[in-house]
Amino acid sequence: IVLLIGLGFVKTFAQFLAIRALFGIAMGGVFGFSLATSLDDSPVACRGVLSGIFQQGYSFGYILVVIFNRAITYNSPFGWRALFWFSACPPVLLIIWRLCLPETDTYRRQRADAQAKRELDPDRKWFHLSDDTKYVFRTYWLTLIYLVLLMSGFTFMSHGSQDLYPTLLSKQLEFSPDRSTVTNCVAYLGAILGGIVCGHASTFIGRRLTIIIAVILGGAMIYPWAYLRSSAINAGAFFMQAAVQGAWGVIPIHLSELSPPAYRSLATGLTYQLGNMVSSASSTIESTIGERFPITTASGEPGFDYSKVMSLFIACVFGYVLLVTFLGPENRNADFDVDRDTIYEEEINENEEEVDVESIKPEEEF
Repeated sequence: IVLLIGLGFVKTFAQFLAIRALFGIAMGGVFGFSLATSLDDSPVACRGVLSGIFQQGYSFGYILVVIFNRAITYNSPFGWRALFWFSACPPVLLIIWRLCLPETDTYRRQRADAQAKRELDPDRKWFHLSDDTKYVFRTYWLTLIYLVLLMSGFTFMSHGSQDLYPTLLSKQLEFSPDRSTVTNCVAYLGAILGGIVCGHASTFIGRRLTIIIAVILGGAMIYPWAYLRSSAINAGAFFMQAAVQGAWGVIPIHLSELSPPAYRSLATGLTYQLGNMVSSASSTIESTIGERFPITTASGEPGFDYSKVMSLFIACVFGYVLLVTFLGPENRNADFDVDRDTIYEEEINENEEEVDVESIKPEEEF
């Protein structure tokens, strides 16, 4: 909140960049533990749909941003600065809301377990890696690398289809601010629907298969999303974001089930933000390549063929996400309890012992 208010008073780009860097640290920490909290105590049968609902809070927030940007930025004498000042208000409601809610039962069990282990090793400092932490990185290092690769594709998919889209509508297709606002709002209504439906469907048909189906649907929507000039483009934008955010609706639960149980906040938040870092240049890439394809707009003004560039870009990203998802693992309906890995190892050891015993039994005579 403090940084949002401060952004409205910056005078230079260097000041803006410094505050945004600090703001990124604050915001970057939110996703991991918010995701963990939202799914901690949920019944297994409800995880998919709750995953979609949680993720589409992003889409609902985007709709609010589109509306308030149109209402505030274009009508305030302070322009974009007023939007930052206004954006500092809603988080106050979130603080009040969160203070009134208790911690989840899952978190309480994890905290009690961590406290018990700290008491056994009172000399260990907070900055020392525990044996459990070292074990997690030794065991899950390949999974964590995979999740970073997966989230890089997903964040490229969302930013590649969203960040430059208002520019495409206004600069190339020459939509008015009001018409552009309507199209973007319709797109994110599709995102909300797609995220919830696909998140729920993943409970029955699997996380990976749901993502693959959503990506194929997105590929089919590229042309109507990028090239139509009539009001039919709203349908293209609706189903494109239904596909993109439909795949995203599976991500919270998919990441949670693949992550180490006691480190879900760290694993999901870290891999998500590393993916965001990799894809942060997506709009710059699209706009830079777009400058190589100059066109003359319908009004006779010079412009760039963003439709072609964004179509090719998002098609490549869809292909990458489909491939990485197809080759990757799935751990649907995994237990979130912190002892999951310990129990699993014990079961493996027991099975190995049973096999050893069977191997030394004398052959039965028939």
